[in-house]
Amino acid sequence: MNSISPNLLSISDLHVHYGKSHVLHGVDLSIGHNEVVSLLGRNGAGRSTTMKAVMGLVPPSAGSIQLGGRELTGLRPYRISRAGVGFVPEEREVFANLSVEENLRMGQQVATDGATAWTVEQMFDYFPRLRERRNTGAGNLSGGEQQMLTLCRSLLGCPKVLMIDEPTEGLAPKIVAVVAEAIRDIHRRGVSILLVEQKLTIALKVSSRVCVMGHGRIVFEGTPQALTDDPSLMKEWLAV
Repeated sequence: MNSISPNLLSISDLHVHYGKSHVLHGVDLSIGHNEVVSLLGRNGAGRSTTMKAVMGLVPPSAGSIQLGGRELTGLRPYRISRAGVGFVPEEREVFANLSVEENLRMGQQVATDGATAWTVEQMFDYFPRLRERRNTGAGNLSGGEQQMLTLCRSLLGCPKVLMIDEPTEGLAPKIVAVVAEAIRDIHRRGVSILLVEQKLTIALKVSSRVCVMGHGRIVFEGTPQALTDDPSLMKEWLAV
């Protein structure tokens, strides 16, 4: 499966099993330098599992995952992170007993190999609400604030590719707009993004390319326009 730009992240023939259940059936997916790719599909299609496999959180049964030509398969998650992959999980996992600023400092890494460098102050510029609550315990934040915090903490790791799983789930419309604009600006600053997003309007607006998953494999890849021009495909795989 070819990217529209030279590949940064390449996933080839990826298989994952949960016990006897075969969840991913040979996923092929690539992300180019400074590209936003949305991974779409119904619940249970395998989108989150794909991200977790890239991050080393679930072991692939077969296949290859490469970042800039370096094989990531079999590496521990912290090594994958240091290689340049960031992950914002749907669960919004924060260090509840630490303050907002301490959570951000926990994620901070030095940028290497041409990766974009980020600072805590830049995170506060993205989300002024976090600046207001910088000394507040993360466990006392609202769901939207925790989503902002998790995104910023992952970004402070200076990733080359940032994977974001359902960033607007359960958020108020005003916060959804803020998160979407932040994603666009992160992309403009040179970070490639793999996005899982249930809100189709958001995914189509921020993406240069979309991939649709069904039954553990990629069933469509193309531009957002090509997807919306095929209502039968959207109905079959996205229930739209």
